[in-house]
Amino acid sequence: MIDTLYEWIWMIDTLYEWIWWDRFWLPVNLTWADLEDRDGRVYAKASDLYVTLPYAIGFLLVRYLFESLIATPLAASVGIREKARLRVPDNPILELYYLSHSRNPGQADIDGLSKKSGWCVRQVERWFRKRRNQDRPGVLKKFREASWRFVFYLLALIGGVVSLYDKEWFYDTWEVWNGFPKQTMLDSQYWYYILEMSFYGSLLFRVTFDVKRKDFKEQIIHHLATLTLLSFSWCVNYIRIGTLVMLIHDASDVLLESAKLFNYAKWERTCNSLFVVFAIVFMVTRLVIFPFWLIHCTWVYPTLQYPPFFGYYFFNVMLVVLLFLHIFWAYLILRMVKKFLFGKMTRDERSDDEEDGDESSLTEEEKEEDSYRYGNGSGLGTKKGNNGCFRHLSLPENVCPSKTVY
Repeated sequence: MIDTLYEWIWMIDTLYEWIWWDRFWLPVNLTWADLEDRDGRVYAKASDLYVTLPYAIGFLLVRYLFESLIATPLAASVGIREKARLRVPDNPILELYYLSHSRNPGQADIDGLSKKSGWCVRQVERWFRKRRNQDRPGVLKKFREASWRFVFYLLALIGGVVSLYDKEWFYDTWEVWNGFPKQTMLDSQYWYYILEMSFYGSLLFRVTFDVKRKDFKEQIIHHLATLTLLSFSWCVNYIRIGTLVMLIHDASDVLLESAKLFNYAKWERTCNSLFVVFAIVFMVTRLVIFPFWLIHCTWVYPTLQYPPFFGYYFFNVMLVVLLFLHIFWAYLILRMVKKFLFGKMTRDERSDDEEDGDESSLTEEEKEEDSYRYGNGSGLGTKKGNNGCFRHLSLPENVCPSKTVY
């Protein structure tokens, strides 16, 4: 038993040493000992990143208080309130399938569910459509999320500019590598990194609860790539280039979130103006400055001082992953710009609309039947028509259909 324990400890130590092997992450002739604090220089340490976990939890608490005490009253002041949605009738068979199998059943599954539930195919289709709409987030939820992100990105942008405006590498990217790796870490760099990483960590914690858009997978990849980049650059003292990458991302993000806020408040003219500014800033920062200044800085300049090494390739590959995500989002932005210029832009391309489906094509009889069934949630007082659907009996004359209690 003790021998097995020693073997496991030896394997873990060996794996740890292999993962943190100097030749992987540092240029030739450099070791981790060169990044130990000495001669008045302070370097970032991997152990410093542990603090981002409690900070991320702290961000979640601050976010909850902000959304409850600030964002919600702000939303009410511009006329945004939680809209009550009519719940679908209880149907254990359809609900179980919806939760455990699929939100969008195929035609064969719909036919089977129709037989099991005793409802006609049309009713099953409408139940799933209404059930999906029931789960869709309302405008108030979107407004609160956008408000929180806007406040953070604005403060992060201001903090980034304040911490970088007097630094040489802010104006000359060659200075990013001047004296590398023996570049002392500044207090402003420490807090800029820790707060940004904690914020993105909090977004990952909330990802299953926040509004899901069409680019949900891309957002996950973006958050993971960002955290990986920041963690790696922190450990190997790529902090100068890391701060520049964070700054250009925050510059466009704050404009996007502000445009969303005005969109939810239905201030169309302000929203459209901010969107145009956002599109310009996004294209300049993400598709010009990012690849032609920052990636060029990390791809070309280091090889003038050291031979390429694994960490060099790893860092640049992660930057390219971000670049591909930028190109994908630029495509969505250009689609919205096209609608803005040649049509009417009414929503974010990444957003999911509520499903109207075939409601407009329903006959009066089907609408009446659907209203009755969805009103009382049962099949009582109904009879089957020729097409297999239930058709309710006429209401008593002393009952006003428009005031039926649901």
